[in-house]
Amino acid sequence: MSHVVTDADLEGYFDEALPAEEMTRLEGLLRGDAALRQRLAELVMRRDEGSHSLGAIWRRHRLTCPSREQLGSYLLGTLELGARDHLEFHVSIAGCSLCSANLADLRRQQAESLESTQIRRRKYFQSSAGYLRKA
Repeated sequence: MSHVVTDADLEGYFDEALPAEEMTRLEGLLRGDAALRQRLAELVMRRDEGSHSLGAIWRRHRLTCPSREQLGSYLLGTLELGARDHLEFHVSIAGCSLCSANLADLRRQQAESLESTQIRRRKYFQSSAGYLRKA
């Protein structure tokens, strides 16, 4: 079944604000359809000329996206309840790809930090073992 490509779809593609599967699907359609590429170019040109809707400005500036600090607080479990609920909705239900990527990056950094801390502690212990006396 073919899905009609709306201007909102194209804007989401341009803003990289769609789920990966939809981005891939639209890219495939754009590669094979000159008229669709022209529509995308016209949308971008209108945007550059200053033709903005409130919704477009809201999406482009990601006004509902939590800050990276808030994402970190969420991972640490210290984010306030209302902000936590918003963040979970924003990532899980609304599917914000930018915030999902930020969360994945923070999780990776958190795991690397934990691993390096464990390695450092092990090295300290191993280098200090000869100085410890048996009781």
